[in-house]
Amino acid sequence: MLNILIFAGLAEAVGASMVRLETELPATVADAKRAFAAAYPAAADRLASCFAAINQEYAGDEAIIHPGDEVAFLPPVSGG
Repeated sequence: MLNILIFAGLAEAVGASMVRLETELPATVADAKRAFAAAYPAAADRLASCFAAINQEYAGDEAIIHPGDEVAFLPPVSGG
C-alpha cells in the first residue's frame, strides 16, 4: 500500500489531498504514476505535468520508493 500526497489542481481533480494505492514496494516513481493514472483516469492528464517528491526531495521517474517513504505529486505552480 502506498500513500501519496497530492496538491492543487491534481487534488481538486481527485477530490482529496491524499490517495492510497495498491502498489508493491519497492517501486519506482513511474510505477506509482501508472498506478495513480489507472486508479484516477480523470486526473491522469494532469499527472503528466506533475513533479514527484520522495521524503520532501524532488525525485525522477526512476527513483525508488521504499516502504515508509513520504511520496507527493506536485503540479507546477505559476504566478508572479
